[in-house]
Amino acid sequence: MVEKNLIVPMKCNGTIKVIRECVKVYFKDIWTQDMNENLKHGYKEMSRINLNLAESGLEQDNSDLYNYESVLIGREKL
Repeated sequence: MVEKNLIVPMKCNGTIKVIRECVKVYFKDIWTQDMNENLKHGYKEMSRINLNLAESGLEQDNSDLYNYESVLIGREKL
């Protein structure tokens, strides 16, 4: 991740303003990092759910195919 120094271009006359802006930038950076971690966690969790759904759908497709082929050749389901 590329770090940005957002404080340098600011032109403030008072120390309080500089500190206030530093704190704002700091908390914005923390919030951004936290949001990125939450998104990563959410995508990983959703990928597991999607994999489970895809696998269960594949099992059902195989079962349906077997039943269809059994009907075509005139055999009953084993």
